[in-house]
Amino acid sequence: MRALFAFLAGGLFGAGLYVSGMTDTTKVQGWLDVFGAWDPTLAFVLGGAILPMALAWNVTTRRARAALGTEFPGRPAPRIGHNLVVGSVLFGAGWGLAGLCPGPAVASLFWGGTGGLVFLVAMLAGMLAAPPVRNRIDRLATL
Repeated sequence: MRALFAFLAGGLFGAGLYVSGMTDTTKVQGWLDVFGAWDPTLAFVLGGAILPMALAWNVTTRRARAALGTEFPGRPAPRIGHNLVVGSVLFGAGWGLAGLCPGPAVASLFWGGTGGLVFLVAMLAGMLAAPPVRNRIDRLATL
């Protein structure tokens, strides 16, 4: 049952990304081009994501378990460290250069052509390379 709801939620999420234009790389890059041909329409997408999530967090504080019986994940520690800053910079740079982030990259596989596939392969390679690189950097920092 849980897998069915995950599949349905993922499908709804992907359809929402497509309808909102988040899989259109030119629209995303237009949002990021604040000094050029700025396209403010993705602000509505952002608001449409933040408002329901704020309501969902509010509901979870009053419930012990989710509708399917699982526990809610805990809130992450509000700590800003070098990993968060470096990760945010890399994410933003990749989003600006490619016009895609992980969710829209997966959604664009169905209608985005080879560009989305190339991005997804590069993203997966980066995800595989990140832990060993981070471990090496952490070891060098303690010397």
